Amino acid sequence: MNKWYVADLLLLFVAFIWGATFVMIRDAVTVLQPFTFNGLRFLLAGLFLLLWMIAFRRDQLKKMNRSMLFSGIVIGTCLFAGYALQTFGLEFTTPSKAGFLTGLNVVLVPLLAFLILKRKPGIAALIGVGCSVAGLYLLTEGGGSSFNIGDLLEFLCAFAFGMHIVFTGKYAKQFPAIALTLIQISTVAVLSGLAAIFSENWSAAFSPSVIKGSGVWFALLFTSLLATVAAYLSQTALQKITAPTHVALIFTMEPVFAALASYFWIHETLGTTAYIGCLFIFIGMILAELPYQTIIRKTLTRKKAS
Repeated sequence: MNKWYVADLLLLFVAFIWGATFVMIRDAVTVLQPFTFNGLRFLLAGLFLLLWMIAFRRDQLKKMNRSMLFSGIVIGTCLFAGYALQTFGLEFTTPSKAGFLTGLNVVLVPLLAFLILKRKPGIAALIGVGCSVAGLYLLTEGGGSSFNIGDLLEFLCAFAFGMHIVFTGKYAKQFPAIALTLIQISTVAVLSGLAAIFSENWSAAFSPSVIKGSGVWFALLFTSLLATVAAYLSQTALQKITAPTHVALIFTMEPVFAALASYFWIHETLGTTAYIGCLFIFIGMILAELPYQTIIRKTLTRKKAS
């Protein structure tokens, strides 16, 4: 099988993993509070990645410097905000709605890139934004359930993840990918841990009832090893052999997988109008992302040629 197809299939599996975690996290935060859950998730992921780098990639550890630490902390802070808002939002809204609302980050990236990196969005991106806004209304208002605090948190989460994508694009070219990933994961772990210590009953994570209950720790292991370490490492490695446009299109399947997981796992269904809203958002994602990724690919091609 052609390596391009293998890469796309593996990236599709990454999108499936991310989509499936919406239901899993929604159930886990009924037992563990959000900052505690995220702190443990990213602590486990950071430790695993650190051990892996010590064993196989010590060369990248030696390249760490102040500039890389600063860049990783900026990216990690955006990632912390995104996951914190997403996890809190799942306490008040459904996994399907959360998946599509979070997926709006794809639409927001061209706009944020214009504000931060001065990259002007194309007409297709603007149409995509309008399409997604219409879909957002149909999903949250026209689907029979009013816009609630959970929906607002998931929408703000999309902004945070959009910032994460933009800043990752800005700094990733300057530093080794695995070392930069370790710094941002560690940043999320530290910030989540501090927030848990000052605002939550974090010791509940080690209570006999939680330890004996396999569901929470299964969710922690799944999200830390598969949805964090394996997913980010796969994305970093596979983008070397597949086009950025393909990656963007594949990752728009994440909210679709979230909706499917919600349907099969907890039998969640949405109204017809809400599903039409999801379709509008999905189309908006594709319209907004394709021009942006095409610009990036052309820019990288020109730099390699010069």
